[in-house]
Amino acid sequence: MTGENETVTMDPPHVYVERTLAIIKPDAVHKAEEIEDIILRSGFSILQKRRVHLTPEQASDFYAEHFGKFAFTSLVAYMSSGPMIALVLARDQAISYWKELIGPTNSVKAKQTHPDCLRAIYGADDQKNALHGSDTFSAAEREIRFFFADSIIEPVQTGQAAKDYLSKSVNPTLLKGLTELCKQKPIDPVIWLADWLLENNPNKPKVRQQVEEL
Repeated sequence: MTGENETVTMDPPHVYVERTLAIIKPDAVHKAEEIEDIILRSGFSILQKRRVHLTPEQASDFYAEHFGKFAFTSLVAYMSSGPMIALVLARDQAISYWKELIGPTNSVKAKQTHPDCLRAIYGADDQKNALHGSDTFSAAEREIRFFFADSIIEPVQTGQAAKDYLSKSVNPTLLKGLTELCKQKPIDPVIWLADWLLENNPNKPKVRQQVEEL
């Protein structure tokens, strides 16, 4: 039992949002602004961003799991051929949604089977396919830390910590939004509230721009 003069301290609560690594590859860098706009309109937040030019050795390290495969040498040469943009994306089920958005690996096949996916639109073939996405949570963790060494990949928070965060950080903002919704009485209340929450999110992530050699 806790005495009257004792205090109980808790670590600051966190709510986990899945992250994934996206790469705009050298052949698509000139379309980066257009691609980033699609990313944001698809419900992702861009948490971190770097423009980098990998050396062949760094590209080999990043694609180490492909070592020994037939196309490994050409893959490394391609990925070190020019600047690329690495981004940390976040949203619910970020890994699977990003994979779905970019589509099949082979851009030629993607143009036939998934003509609206990003690889079909911006890619050229099975190697110059414009974009990269992490396959799994463990891959995302490794790949994010490859480009952003200071990133913290948080574990899923549940129970009391999640409830405390909701009570402290989410509910007050939501209450303000619902109050304003009642005052404004918009035609489409769901869309209005969604836009209001995006605009007034106190924890809105900010993009950290870096342009450098890795």
